[in-house]
Amino acid sequence: MADRKYKKITIALAGNPNSGKTTTFNSLTGARQKVANYPGVTVEKKEGRLTYKDYKIKVVDLPGTYSLTAYSIDELIARNFILNKRPQLVVDVMDAANLERHLYLAVQFIELEIPMIITLNMIDTAKAKGFDINVEQLSKLMGIPIIPTAAKTKKGLPELLEQIVDTAEHPKKYKKPQISYGEELDEEIDKLQTIMIDDNELSRKFPIRWLAIKLLENDSQVIKHIKNTAQQPDVILDTAEKSRRHIKSIFGEDAETILVDRRYGFVEGAYHEAVKSTPQERVDISEVIDRILTHRALSLPIFFTLMWMVYNLAFAVTEGPTRWLEGGVSFLGHIVGGALPVGFYRSLIVDGIIGGVGNVLVLLPPILVLFLAIAILEDSGYMSRVAFIMDRIMHHIGLHGKSVIPMLMGFGCAVPAIMATRTLASKRDRIATMLIIPFMSCGAKLPVYAVFITAFFKSSAAGNVLFSIYILGILMAAIVAKIFQHTLFTGESTPFVMELPPYRLPTAKGLLIHMWQRSRLYIKKAGKVILLASVVLWFMSNISLAPKSEQSLPLKPADAQMQASLKLKNSLAGYLGRGLAPFLKPIGLGDWRVGVALFSGFVAKEVVISTMATLYSLEDVGEDAAPLREAIAKDPFFTPLRAYTLMVFVLLYLPCMSTIAIMRKETGGWTWPAFTMVYTTAIAWIVSFAVYHGGSLFL
Repeated sequence: MADRKYKKITIALAGNPNSGKTTTFNSLTGARQKVANYPGVTVEKKEGRLTYKDYKIKVVDLPGTYSLTAYSIDELIARNFILNKRPQLVVDVMDAANLERHLYLAVQFIELEIPMIITLNMIDTAKAKGFDINVEQLSKLMGIPIIPTAAKTKKGLPELLEQIVDTAEHPKKYKKPQISYGEELDEEIDKLQTIMIDDNELSRKFPIRWLAIKLLENDSQVIKHIKNTAQQPDVILDTAEKSRRHIKSIFGEDAETILVDRRYGFVEGAYHEAVKSTPQERVDISEVIDRILTHRALSLPIFFTLMWMVYNLAFAVTEGPTRWLEGGVSFLGHIVGGALPVGFYRSLIVDGIIGGVGNVLVLLPPILVLFLAIAILEDSGYMSRVAFIMDRIMHHIGLHGKSVIPMLMGFGCAVPAIMATRTLASKRDRIATMLIIPFMSCGAKLPVYAVFITAFFKSSAAGNVLFSIYILGILMAAIVAKIFQHTLFTGESTPFVMELPPYRLPTAKGLLIHMWQRSRLYIKKAGKVILLASVVLWFMSNISLAPKSEQSLPLKPADAQMQASLKLKNSLAGYLGRGLAPFLKPIGLGDWRVGVALFSGFVAKEVVISTMATLYSLEDVGEDAAPLREAIAKDPFFTPLRAYTLMVFVLLYLPCMSTIAIMRKETGGWTWPAFTMVYTTAIAWIVSFAVYHGGSLFL
């Protein structure tokens, strides 16, 4: 039987933030997704695939954006993808309850002259709020097929898929209106079109009317394209400049402002023609909840209470699974060790690989719970409220209101958090925010906390200890930002306007997808970075720097563990740790193994744990090496105070090499990354000194 022939369709999924675009994407593609970066920029790119009838449909999820100007990376990516990749059509996802605001983006897609569909998502919510939308009338006014949907329950998605196929097969079936911007602007647009219409290169690649509109808006990217591509760039740009001056002389405003006003005028007219509100006043549940959760006095206590509950939950429900995984790793090491002859390969595999990587993977249960909790807070709409709540504090410590968004992302990973500072307009605000992001407790630091908390603190106190570490990071970020405000970055930050999405009940499928996407990165790192670091450390631990006379001393079986420890101290790793010990001794961490682990943490913070696992495995020459937390708990060097001090140091000291690399790229040099490495380590030492010696007074 011959293979079935499928037709291929590529669609771009677009929409404002909080329109339900991600839910639509997940509902359409399910688990058939892949995440990468757009070529040349460090912005996440999501693609998914599905099969419908005789079609294989590729869905590209564009960054959420309010417009298609060239002011931000997200706007530019969305625009360039449509212009350069030319998908068969755009599906513009709108929040039906906030339709007037969301229609503005659709107008800009109309200007791009690309086939499109509008989905009125959350149509059930809009009806509950009293909006009566005449879908057929709105579709006629916009010249675009419109499908009401409720992506969370998959209502309307079969109709959407049917419309996608029909629009892709018959792109000229729906005639979109040519929007008038008023006699004066239309006249200038026509002038520019006339000049460019015969330029084959321009007309082949881009809609000429759209280019004319962008030239009136003084769009820097379009101007650059004209200079590099057009046959008569000087004539085109001179005409555009004259048109802009002419428009300003008439209206007293620049052409861009007038164009924005006219777009909103078109949107308002279409909206009021097609949308009616029912007379009765509807209670907005989101507004009722926000009266409590964003209350000036209650919002912060509620936020910190929720975080406290999350951290306690992470340990309360995962103690059993963590112990099972520990037992599984120990059993695997025992089986593999028993199958291999004593010697080089057995030690490398059992002590280096299984001991190093395995003791990181056993911490997956609490990490999964934390990622799940974060996904619930994000998908419900609460995380947007956190940014709103923290905005007031940001200004008090000298940061921009938008700085809170990268800082919140820093709890996941510092690398995308630093990239997210691109949304800040001023260089001062971007660099100030980058410098304090490393104080956020990223997911890579969590394995360190998990091992030492479970080794030295009762399960009833574990969540409180973890919560205190996270709070300390936030406090240090605030203190340092305040200091920078009066030293490196003087001046006031500008406020920003934030849109609060309605609260939604997260779907199980969406939560699982978001939790898995974060967890997959953790597992991939264990399979690559941590595996490599564990192997390198094993070799460093087996390269002896002791004199040959000491290396050849006869071994007594009774002293095997002592001699294994001595051999390790005299290895390359041992000398490295002993070299760092004087620096760490004043803060109570002067053990050479701690020095090696902290040094290796520059690769990735999880490597601190894999390093210690390897070192303790090499010292334990028994048949059944204890799990890392048990080995640490039995070590006379460590106490609960030293364990807490180590966690504080890991929280605050120099960022991992990936963070430093992305910081260098974003700042354009090594000055700020080098400063970050030095100042964070200095602060880590000072705070750890205070914690250790302050704690010693009470213990």
